[in-house]
Amino acid sequence: MTTALLKQSVLLARGTQTLGDLQSTSGKKGGKASSFFGASVAVHARSRFLSGAAVCRRVAVRDNANVASRRFGLSRATAECSSTQVATDDGEKAYEVADAEELLKEHGACGVGLIASLKNESTHKIIEQGLTALGCMEHRGGCSADNDSGDGAGLMTAVPWDLLDSWQQENGRGPLDRSATGVGMVFLPKQESDAEAAKQLVESVIKAEGHGLQVVGWRQVPVNESVVGPFARVTLPSIQQLVLSVPGLAPDDTERELYVLRKLIEKAVARAIAAEAAAGGTPAAEHALNDLYFCSLSSKTIVYKGMLRAAVVGTFYADLKNELFRSPFAIYHRRFSTNTTPKWLLAQPMRFLGHNGEINTLQGNLNWMVSREPTLTSPVWRGREADIFPVVNLAASDSANLDGVAELLLNSGRRPEEVLMMLVPEAYQNHPTLSAKYPEVVSFYEYYKSQMEAWDGPALLVFSNGRTVGASLDRNGLRPARYWRTNDDMLYVASEVGVLNMDEATIVSKGRLGPGMMISVDLHTGEVLSNTAIKRQVASAHPFKEWLDKESRQITPMAFAPEPALSPDEVLRRQNAYGYSSEDVVMVIESMAAQAIEPTFCMGDDTPLPVLSARPHLLFNYFKQRFAQVTNPAIDPLREGLVMSLEIALGRRDNILDVGAEHANVVRLASPVLNEAELQELMDDQQLAAARLPTFFDVSQGVDGALSRGLDALCAAADAAVDAGAQLLVLSDNADQLDATRPAIPALLAVGAVHHHLIRSGKRLQASIVVETAQCFSTHHFACLVGYGASAVCAYGALETCRQWRASEKTQKLMTFGKLPSVSMEQAQLNYRKAIEKGLMKILSKMGISLLSSYCGAQIFEIYGLGAQVVDRAFKGSVSRIGGLTLDELASEALTFWAKGFGTEGKGKLENAGFLQVRQGGEYHSNNPEMSKLLHKAVRQGEQTAYTAYQTHIATRPVNVLRDLLELSSGTRAPIPLDQVESAASIAKRFCTGGMSLGAISRECHEVIAIAMNRLGGKSNSGEGGEDPMRWVELEDVDAEGRSPTFPHLKGLRTGDKATSAIKQVASGRFGVTPTFLANADQVEIKVAQGAKPGEGGQLPGKKVSPYIAQLRNSKPGVPLISPPPHHDIYSIEDLAQLIFDLHQVNPAAKVSVKLVAEAGIGTVASGVAKANADIIQISGHDGGTGASPISSIKHAGGPWEMGLSETHQTLLANGLRDRVVLRVDGGIKCGNDVLVAAAMGADEFGFGSLAMIATGCIMARICHTNNCPVGVASQREELRARFPGVPADLVNFFVFVAEEVRVGLASLGMSSLDELVGHVDVLKARDVALAKTSSIDLSYLLTYPGLSELSSSARIAQEVHSNGPMLDDALLRNPSVIAAIEQGKVVQLATPIVNTDRSTCGRVSGAIAKRHGDSGFTGAIGITFKGSAGQSFGCFLAGGMNIRLIGEANDYVGKGMAGGQIVVVPSKAATFEAETATIIGNTCLYGATGGRLFVRGCAGERFAVRNSNAQAVLEGAGDHCCEYMTGGTVVALGKVGRNVAAGMTGGIGYFLDEDDTFSPKVNREIVAMQRVVSPGGQEQLKSLIQQHAELTGSAKAATILAEWDKYLPLFWQLVPPSEANSPEAKAPAAEEEPVAALAA
Repeated sequence: MTTALLKQSVLLARGTQTLGDLQSTSGKKGGKASSFFGASVAVHARSRFLSGAAVCRRVAVRDNANVASRRFGLSRATAECSSTQVATDDGEKAYEVADAEELLKEHGACGVGLIASLKNESTHKIIEQGLTALGCMEHRGGCSADNDSGDGAGLMTAVPWDLLDSWQQENGRGPLDRSATGVGMVFLPKQESDAEAAKQLVESVIKAEGHGLQVVGWRQVPVNESVVGPFARVTLPSIQQLVLSVPGLAPDDTERELYVLRKLIEKAVARAIAAEAAAGGTPAAEHALNDLYFCSLSSKTIVYKGMLRAAVVGTFYADLKNELFRSPFAIYHRRFSTNTTPKWLLAQPMRFLGHNGEINTLQGNLNWMVSREPTLTSPVWRGREADIFPVVNLAASDSANLDGVAELLLNSGRRPEEVLMMLVPEAYQNHPTLSAKYPEVVSFYEYYKSQMEAWDGPALLVFSNGRTVGASLDRNGLRPARYWRTNDDMLYVASEVGVLNMDEATIVSKGRLGPGMMISVDLHTGEVLSNTAIKRQVASAHPFKEWLDKESRQITPMAFAPEPALSPDEVLRRQNAYGYSSEDVVMVIESMAAQAIEPTFCMGDDTPLPVLSARPHLLFNYFKQRFAQVTNPAIDPLREGLVMSLEIALGRRDNILDVGAEHANVVRLASPVLNEAELQELMDDQQLAAARLPTFFDVSQGVDGALSRGLDALCAAADAAVDAGAQLLVLSDNADQLDATRPAIPALLAVGAVHHHLIRSGKRLQASIVVETAQCFSTHHFACLVGYGASAVCAYGALETCRQWRASEKTQKLMTFGKLPSVSMEQAQLNYRKAIEKGLMKILSKMGISLLSSYCGAQIFEIYGLGAQVVDRAFKGSVSRIGGLTLDELASEALTFWAKGFGTEGKGKLENAGFLQVRQGGEYHSNNPEMSKLLHKAVRQGEQTAYTAYQTHIATRPVNVLRDLLELSSGTRAPIPLDQVESAASIAKRFCTGGMSLGAISRECHEVIAIAMNRLGGKSNSGEGGEDPMRWVELEDVDAEGRSPTFPHLKGLRTGDKATSAIKQVASGRFGVTPTFLANADQVEIKVAQGAKPGEGGQLPGKKVSPYIAQLRNSKPGVPLISPPPHHDIYSIEDLAQLIFDLHQVNPAAKVSVKLVAEAGIGTVASGVAKANADIIQISGHDGGTGASPISSIKHAGGPWEMGLSETHQTLLANGLRDRVVLRVDGGIKCGNDVLVAAAMGADEFGFGSLAMIATGCIMARICHTNNCPVGVASQREELRARFPGVPADLVNFFVFVAEEVRVGLASLGMSSLDELVGHVDVLKARDVALAKTSSIDLSYLLTYPGLSELSSSARIAQEVHSNGPMLDDALLRNPSVIAAIEQGKVVQLATPIVNTDRSTCGRVSGAIAKRHGDSGFTGAIGITFKGSAGQSFGCFLAGGMNIRLIGEANDYVGKGMAGGQIVVVPSKAATFEAETATIIGNTCLYGATGGRLFVRGCAGERFAVRNSNAQAVLEGAGDHCCEYMTGGTVVALGKVGRNVAAGMTGGIGYFLDEDDTFSPKVNREIVAMQRVVSPGGQEQLKSLIQQHAELTGSAKAATILAEWDKYLPLFWQLVPPSEANSPEAKAPAAEEEPVAALAA
């Protein structure tokens, strides 16, 4: 680098302008992932596939000299400095928004912890303990494809002054002035010359900064490169420490000066890179200065981190083993990144935080922070605010950005605890204790919720600024956080217990952080602050309540209009003009007005994407909702809605660095769904000074350019209104008279355009946006408008439609005759609002977002079918990979609707567009009656000519899916004879059927599909709900008529048929998942998401829960069964890795598949799933799904499998992970051509769902959700099931036809097998086909050829099951006495130590028992006593006959899926802490248990006994959501529990001791009754369980209760769901049936 360029960059950095005067260098939008490692490195990943801990601890990997020398992707320094501003042509600053394409490349999770001396004693022991604890959480991290390059690990400590003084002495200098010295931990370019140039730049910035800053020296940090993995070594930086004299400043000012200095250096780096590139030198992306990165620059803390495995951090950094390295605290972090591209800078801890979790609202958080920059000012910066901008980095990870915002607030004078309360607030709104005892804390949160949108998502945050060290948990408690304190005044916090080997006698207290809780230590005073103390201290600093009472206003709900405002004819005209169809009115709006819930439908979405359709669509339909899968969990809006809120504030938002009454001057809305009166109230608010902006565009001079001009005028009007003082902009398409030449701008386009225009101009926070529109009527529409910046919506057209419906004679007659629920005009509109609000909660929850205020502007959508001109104008930063409509084309589509309001076409009635149901002349449906008839004829006749007719129908249909735009081309290859192509039988083995549950479909259909797939050698999928053991046996009793006494309801059987499903599904409900179910699986599928409703749970209506279904699911007949939206043991990628580990333990011979749904970013997620040790990844399209699902979910969530498969295949290949996993695809696959296209895109196996049902008799009546299927395919009604027409041969015929079609296709391509085709996307090309709407579809993403993996597809499929490596269970199973017990029914007693890395203990032993004896046939007994700290999933899937005792403590998931036996957990006898209040087992224990008993002397974490169906448990306390979704069993709690007890509990009984009368507000009474224990049966059951608990655990609490039984019995509450109300345990004796006395108030 030249001296001139250095000087230029320094001068630029010292100026007031920010980096934003240069164009941001984010990655190319839509570009494919590509490998920079080469095939040679990928070879290392294939020899043996082990899970995270096994991979990183046990596989030795040799170095590889052939890896490329330059990493791929966004560079470090460029990413660090990525600007939030760009320069406009006139020199004005334009603020830039975040790009979802970049954000979706990184997801992560991890294990974290802290160690702190309450005496503030700096010791080397703390460093040693930090390294030990870090190593014991290796299994929570991930490794790259080389199995040796860790995803990241590191420590944050105090600056090691003694070590640095030793270095000073070695260099002939005296000790450092510790109060006036800063130390930077710096990653420099690897080449020495580049590193020197970088250091020269840094020193130039320091010199220009002045203020007495002087470089003391650069210290080369001693490292051991031999322990770095091959991938990580490619980008290994030179690591040095910058020691800097910072004289004459107070400690806080020193930190600020160093913060400013780092920001100036970042800008100088970016300017130097850009200047050299502009001068024709090194391209920006390749510049060595990109590798300059400050891990830390502080006078208090330092960060040692890297792309390392946890176990080698101390070996790599020799300093950490040096006795002179001393600190009073250590924060440690082990990362699991779903993106495997090595990035040293993304290792953690960051500069203030160590973050375990995922920020779901990141894009919105970044955009709002960008918008906030013009307002940020504070006296502490002394006018230097411009030097510290940008605050956020639009290309960095969520953790890095959260850390960056926290740094700003800290250095602006906020306490660390206050910062985290602002950024990650707890769920205070439904917290009875908080509201009653600590109202000042509520006021704090109320004040800040309108100032700072929450950074929402699962998060355990450990933090330190050098004086305070602490930890905080997210509002939902979705990450584990355990803490303990010892008698030598040490505090420990960690993601797991057992990370340090400690004498139990030294531990004085144990606990956990619950949802929203925090703990901190003031190192200077030694004070440990509890959650309550922290919150009260922070909240008492200012009179927040006084400010709120004085300044804020609340819009209370107002009455709806009492009668229609328009005539029916005028309403009809406007409905036509604004794009309504009769389906929208009848099936959506009127249904919500009548029922107050969003309508449901079934059979998925088989209509074209809007951009492919010949019919006009509302703009909303081009947007697909994104959803959580794997890296973060969905939230349960039904059962855990207490953490959610739709509240939002309107008005100007000012400087977040300031605190004062004026910031409370906002209007608060309880809901974003407004009626006309509420909108008028806002218009009349004088302080808001609302401006109504009409949203119409003029087409009188033609369509070309009209919409663009209309948007220009609208944005100019918004500018003028804001400049004139308006704090509320109302964008309105309401007019007294509609003008044929002035159609309405699509409401979503108007909102997005104004929102982004105001962001770019720096005015966004000066005003809120509200929409008054007739175009919005569904939950998806509301979500889109809010997601792109609207704070509230008045859907006046939908409300008027509700009024017209209620006022109509037809409706009144139907109500009179009881055909419709009787509702008033007011109630109809209120019902509509309630339905929309419930739907919004569901949409937020599926992305794991709790707060509408955080969802607002977060743009959590993917776009299909809009071009760059539209996206850049109104939806900047959203993913839109296939291009599509221009503004003019969009204008034409809008005009098509508008014209209907002025012509004769729509005067009589609304058109039925047929978007939901097949209609003559309506939208095309691929599953149409003609297709079904042709398929039925083909499979029943078995004739090729009949199948050819079906094939022709599919080939000549209108363009329906993306693959219809593609065709296969052999290129230069000549066709080959058909007899040279692999057999149909071989091809058919790659076919699978979808996970359709027995319950959603009939027993007949389910079993026929399974038998057919077993005949073919393919695989059927059990779906959720278990499997009858009789299906695991081959049939030997089939008669000549094809009938069997074993399955008398089936026909067309053969001897040797087997009705088992090779793939056994584990869904979130865990219904029927027992050790025997798992042990008899060929494959186990974890259903993370499903195509028809990704991000949501499942529901089986009570009328479908027959006695047979209830038996299989361990539930009660007639009681609805709900599967939670999340798997409660999968809140992150490392949690998924643990579940995969569990399943591999129970059945080491079964491959584990993970089912995902296509969406942008799925490649990154799939990389994590591959690293989590899955054998198979399934990519499902949005068009799949059978049973009931909300209409908005069917239509507006998930993406095409073509996009998801392409991204997954390309990303796995680029990251060297492709050969670890088999890729399976499903979703609307109908024929051999679909199989060929999917194979070319990278699929190894192919799934068929709806087509398999149609082949067995389904006629697409589309009433699956009603239990009234006319042909018995999807009904549990006996008389309808008797009509089921299918036989196994029908489905066999279909798959043989498809396989033969594949053979013909392969022959025409000149290929002899599918192996030759898989991954060869180069055989695909765009078809010459004209679309009705646009010619701008971009298929390049689908046609990108990333090269081939090394293994063939068949070789991947044939690979052995991935191994967990040697575990404790393997040693147990080698024990001769255990073998004798299992094989001969002997009795054995053992004892063994256990540590936290011993995971899923007893799972494999239970699997061995279940495989041999089933769930209840084991007659032996195996008793094992473990001593120590058990790893995750202790006693998972425990089999009957196993009695295990743990002396010590355990982590999450104790007793997960246990089916029998007994688990006892007690603390060590040496323990001095109070056992009854200590947390000794983790979160989500007893999840999905189907039997057995659990006794715990101590407390459990959150979500105890979720979906327990038959286990009994006694414990001393638990966290939030205890007994959620329970369907059977018994739980006894002898101490305090958290909120939301018994939510969704439909079976079983709970007993809860309430000594201080605080239990009642914690109970969710939606289902359960709350009563005292009045029945003798209940009293006997309770006492018996407590007696057993006392005997087994020695519980002092149990002993006290038993000794004073008459005193304690009246203090117990009994929770009873309706299904148990008449049980002996719950029903009071006849003489005592006084409900008023028995029930709680």
